[in-house]
Amino acid sequence: MALDIKRFTARFVEEAREHLVNLEAGLAALQQEPADQEVVNAIFRSAHTIKGSSRMLRLAPISDTAHRLEDLLGALREGTLTYSHALAQLLQSGIDAIAAQVDEVAQGRELAPPDEALCAALARPLTPDAETAKPAESVPVAAAAPGEIKFKAADSVRIPLEKLDELIKLMGEVVSSHARLRQRSRDIRAIERDLRAGSAGRGARVADFARELKDDVQAQEALMEELHGKALILRMLPLLMVFDPAPRMVRDLARSVGKEVECLVSGSEIELDRQLIDRLGDPIVHLLRNAVDHGIEAPDVRAKAGKPRHGRVSLSARQDDGGVIIEVRDDGAGLSLEAIRDKAVKKGLASAEQVALFTEAEVIDLIFLPGFSTSAIITDVSGRGVGMDVVKRCVVDELQGAIQVESKPGVGTTFTLRLPRSLAVMRMLLVAAGGQTFGFTAPHVSQLLRLPADQLLEVAERHAVLIRNEFVPVVSLAQMLSLPAQPAGADLLLVVVQTQSEKLALRVDDLIDERNMVIKPLPPHLAGLPLVAGMVMTGRNQLVSVLQAPALVGMARRGSAGSKQTTIPAASQVRVLVVDDSLNTREIEKDVLEAHGYHVTLAEDGLDGLAKARNGEFDAVLTDVEMPNMDGFALTAALRQEERYRDVPIIIITSRQKEEDQRRGIQVGADAYIVKGDFDQSRLIDTLKSLLG
Repeated sequence: MALDIKRFTARFVEEAREHLVNLEAGLAALQQEPADQEVVNAIFRSAHTIKGSSRMLRLAPISDTAHRLEDLLGALREGTLTYSHALAQLLQSGIDAIAAQVDEVAQGRELAPPDEALCAALARPLTPDAETAKPAESVPVAAAAPGEIKFKAADSVRIPLEKLDELIKLMGEVVSSHARLRQRSRDIRAIERDLRAGSAGRGARVADFARELKDDVQAQEALMEELHGKALILRMLPLLMVFDPAPRMVRDLARSVGKEVECLVSGSEIELDRQLIDRLGDPIVHLLRNAVDHGIEAPDVRAKAGKPRHGRVSLSARQDDGGVIIEVRDDGAGLSLEAIRDKAVKKGLASAEQVALFTEAEVIDLIFLPGFSTSAIITDVSGRGVGMDVVKRCVVDELQGAIQVESKPGVGTTFTLRLPRSLAVMRMLLVAAGGQTFGFTAPHVSQLLRLPADQLLEVAERHAVLIRNEFVPVVSLAQMLSLPAQPAGADLLLVVVQTQSEKLALRVDDLIDERNMVIKPLPPHLAGLPLVAGMVMTGRNQLVSVLQAPALVGMARRGSAGSKQTTIPAASQVRVLVVDDSLNTREIEKDVLEAHGYHVTLAEDGLDGLAKARNGEFDAVLTDVEMPNMDGFALTAALRQEERYRDVPIIIITSRQKEEDQRRGIQVGADAYIVKGDFDQSRLIDTLKSLLG
């Protein structure tokens, strides 16, 4: 069935006008501060998005004009052009031209070809001999009159009559509940009169009042929650309006770069609050574009690798724990960690020595930096360093979600977006730390723990706690935020937050509350705070900062990386394979081993460990037991069947303490068995040295 492009033009007009406002505001800001790189980045992204969206809808005149504008802004961003008044006039002419074209689309008119004179003028400053941009007055542009452009959502929505009836009925119950609260107000005044008159039975009346008030407040809360839920349903929209254009867009992008790619879509019936739907377009487009241009190999390359000539990209959605998970998956070459490391060094983000110590997660995080790209050449599709920073800012900062990246060489890459169903009201956990109150959104809170202080483990020069067969780092929230520490009690109160596949246990002073709350956005002058996602208001009108769990996890990871011991090179460096399905545990064991001069390779489960063992040469193997695909016992037994690993030391490190588990470890061929609950890094190193002789 052919795709009806007209269904999406209204949405394009709305979004394009928002980006035009951003372009106008950014240009005005540059007049005050021409060297503001963040403003240049922002308006560049807006021009890039207009170009991509218009191309998807086959609005070639807009796409061509936006492309010329993007080229100019790209040169300004890269420093090959400098800001000047003439350049500003030329940029303004381009913005005015696009605004006029968008108005034509909004009115349903046929677009005329792009203005050749304007396009030539926009291209002129990029020619080798050009020194200054030609003044915009010489380029006539049919621009919209001031104030004519309007930015607004759809004026109406369709609501089933039964839904409206339910809402009106519920409103009647809320009014009745409010009447009961007014009666409580009259009751307290009567009690006050009795207290002044010294009447008998005052205690009983106060107790009755307290009980009735509690019941009424609980009833009111239940009604308000139901009212919010039903009202929210009316604003829900299916993801199909974001997903439906994807297959055609992917095919068009693939053809433009000489590739063959099909796009499979599923879960488009899943509904989200329109507030999220409106902001998801850009991240999805950027992820699909990168999958086609960076992920999928050329047909000949795929054929040589034994793959089908045509690549596959899938866009899917599913519900999970009250939220929604969106995945963009490709079957391409996977992320080149080496290329990312090299680019980081070339861009001056880190030294070669520092990058060599980065974990896989830290390397992948680099792709979310503004302007970061490993593309060897700039193309119309990607390679301009735009996109991934937009995805992270939108999903994590604006939509209170999380991003997980999984990549396997030769197999492909998956970007997983975890989103709440609505931003209107979210479940919040309020905690006290350093004498202040902070909030965490429920999707990022894994669990709460209270345990004796003596259960803390000292691993790789930092505190950790063992949770379900996994070492989880422990950090004081007050210390992370540079707040005064409160007197420590006998027990530790830990809030375990999780983002992607990493966990962090935050030590807090107290738990204050847990309930649904409205998150208020930060004011403009605070919008750049990296650790704060928004604010919530308590019942005492106290503003509380909502902390970004992903930012805290990243801060803790960088802090631990900065405190690592310098690797001590051995005379003949020993190669150790560490196999564990927990990222935290793998990294902690890696830190311990590298601090003593060992060269470490990581594997995420038994099958991965077996494959890496067969493809490499290792002097020792450390493995967990409980892992997906293949457990540690099976891995040990399989390695003992390999000639080269028949006598290689294998150490099992697990939370299993039963004697029969230890016997089984010995039976399958393990040389040592260490229980994680009794983990001591000196014991591990001593055991390894003893086995290696």
